[in-house]
Amino acid sequence: MTNRTRFDKLYAIMRDAGLDIVALIPGPNHRYLFDAVHFVLERPIVIFLAIDAEPVAVIPELEIPLFERHAVQARLFAYSDAQGYQTAFRDALAALESPGKTIGVEGLFMRFFEGEAIRSAAPNAAVIDASQALEELRMIKDAGEVAALRRAIQISEDALRATLGEARAGMSEIELAAILDNHMREMGGEGLSFDIILHAGGNTALPHSGPLAYRMKRGDPLIFDFGASFGGYCADITRTVFLGEVSDAQRDFYALVQAANEAGRQAAKPGVTAESVDIAARQVFIDAGCESLMRHRTGHGLGLQAHEAPYIVEGNRRPLEPGMVFTIEPGIYRMGEIGVRIEDDVLITEEGCESLTSFPRDLLII
Repeated sequence: MTNRTRFDKLYAIMRDAGLDIVALIPGPNHRYLFDAVHFVLERPIVIFLAIDAEPVAVIPELEIPLFERHAVQARLFAYSDAQGYQTAFRDALAALESPGKTIGVEGLFMRFFEGEAIRSAAPNAAVIDASQALEELRMIKDAGEVAALRRAIQISEDALRATLGEARAGMSEIELAAILDNHMREMGGEGLSFDIILHAGGNTALPHSGPLAYRMKRGDPLIFDFGASFGGYCADITRTVFLGEVSDAQRDFYALVQAANEAGRQAAKPGVTAESVDIAARQVFIDAGCESLMRHRTGHGLGLQAHEAPYIVEGNRRPLEPGMVFTIEPGIYRMGEIGVRIEDDVLITEEGCESLTSFPRDLLII
């Protein structure tokens, strides 16, 4: 998909949502449209896009060379540290004739002071959160995006294989996470999709927590939730394995999650709603009387962010479409004892659902 096509897609979204101007800060939407990466720092950078006008950007003077290097096509309103940014905001929004217009901001990403700078510079405009409308911009992946996701996933799975070969009793969660991190970078990962979640023993019942100093013991479950990024696109994979041996109770617990993962993947296909995949996976736990052990939705979209639309959760009646990529990651957790999660990254195709992850889901003892 060309940048021009992506801009046309944005303008169609703006028309449907009644937005005259959209304000973007450095981040996934900015990268998607301009193919440029900038940092979010104390000096604000905001690009304003209107349907029938050249984009305008408020930037610090020291960022001008980077904008030029990335060939960002926008009229620049630069400011120095001595001047401050407010005049640049006023001039930029005056250039777009903002009075009486509706300005949509990225409510999930934009900081309070940037929103206040926009409101102060355009007091006669309506400034609203456009997060829900902008979710549509990146929800359908093109071939290039899917290729980048495949590569990120391949790197992640290869790194996991290598890491499992080095895991030993007595090693701490922190030490093992460092090994996984190093393997992902050595194998071509450009960075981490998110901070690695790696736990052993009873800590596996903590769904979202960083590695701890706990040292692994024989018979422990080990949960790996991680992903490499490639070309800006994020893998997100979870596998749960067992160190040395597994009890019958652990085996049964694992089998239940494996069945829920299978149910979710089987339910995913074009035309069904996102919530139907969530319901299919969770129904396995409900039927087994384990509803109280569930802690989270079944999945979320993947792309330039590790968590983005579509969200695979009850109440989301958005029909699935070819080109959507998301996770299916059912899990159950018994505090202080065990947590099991199995997470796959899937692509909706014209024919159904393709799992981009291929790492085995059968119970593994290392």
